[in-house]
Amino acid sequence: MKKVHNFNAGPSILPRVAIENTAKAILDLNGIGMSLLEISHRSKDFQAIIDEAVALFKEQLGIPEGYHVLFLGGGASMQFCMVPYNLMEKKAAYLETGVWAKKAIKEAKLFGEVQIVGSSADKNFSYIPKGWEIPKDVDYMHITTNNTIYGSEIRYDMDSPVPLIADMSSDIFSRPVDVSKYAMIYGGAQKNLGPAGATFVIVREDILGKVSRVIPSMLDYRTHIKEGSMYNTPPCLPIYTIMETLRWLKSLGGVKVMEEMNKAKAKLLYDAIDNSKIFVGTVEKDSRSLMNICFVMKPDYQNLEEEFMNFAKSKGMVGIKGHRSVGGFRASTYNAMPIESVQALVDCMKEFEAQKA
Repeated sequence: MKKVHNFNAGPSILPRVAIENTAKAILDLNGIGMSLLEISHRSKDFQAIIDEAVALFKEQLGIPEGYHVLFLGGGASMQFCMVPYNLMEKKAAYLETGVWAKKAIKEAKLFGEVQIVGSSADKNFSYIPKGWEIPKDVDYMHITTNNTIYGSEIRYDMDSPVPLIADMSSDIFSRPVDVSKYAMIYGGAQKNLGPAGATFVIVREDILGKVSRVIPSMLDYRTHIKEGSMYNTPPCLPIYTIMETLRWLKSLGGVKVMEEMNKAKAKLLYDAIDNSKIFVGTVEKDSRSLMNICFVMKPDYQNLEEEFMNFAKSKGMVGIKGHRSVGGFRASTYNAMPIESVQALVDCMKEFEAQKA
């Protein structure tokens, strides 16, 4: 059987041990004679799962006191409206760095005034804007730390005079994060944590309950804090896989070790792109993502794009087609991606180049 190298942007590669342990739990959870899929979310067996998942979240990210970890449904896209619903009284600031930031801005405008403090739309989101400032007269500041489609990333924790909200859907647990600098961090699970269907929210409780509007129960973070993410039936299977993935992360040494592994993978591929005669990166070098690496054919070789795609597929590369808004290629090198697969892609690129350049 041919080796497959999974570079999908999400749902994406997960640790093999997390997949295998989830598969076992689907057949029989911890020897109780029932599947993970059929136990009650109110049972002590599931309570132990969600408790461990929350504890691992807090331990591996060093989450301070005063914060809650929630597991919700609706994807990160639901958070685009839940954030302003709960936090915006009059005005909020947003940094526009890609498609998901634009969608968050669109939803926020339903609740009040949105100030776009910086944007990279002028160059198709190929860089992280510089020189912008966080206004002091807004209810919160919102950023998208990693831009999955375009391959740019904010890899530092900024100081903010107002509550800082971050969508970390595609780079959570890829590096150490100073959670204390954020009022809230959220994201979909389907990149670095688990299968699609669960959304994580890390929220500081003292920012809640300050808007004048009435919030529906399901859209109120305080509801889910009070009920321990069980106001309604939570996404049980994804939460189990999240727990297993965080066990795996801990066993490797945690986020500091993971960051070094991710840097090594990204350097390997970016070096190959930068030294290539036929490929070129699409993102300014100081804005490059460690998670989603985007590149295209140089102008003189653009007619070879489909041929390379087919060549890469023949070598076992999966999911490297770039998003339609960027074109070319995108290799997603999330936590569970082994460096051997990145090396295989680099070898594939060099072999193709040797034939064509």
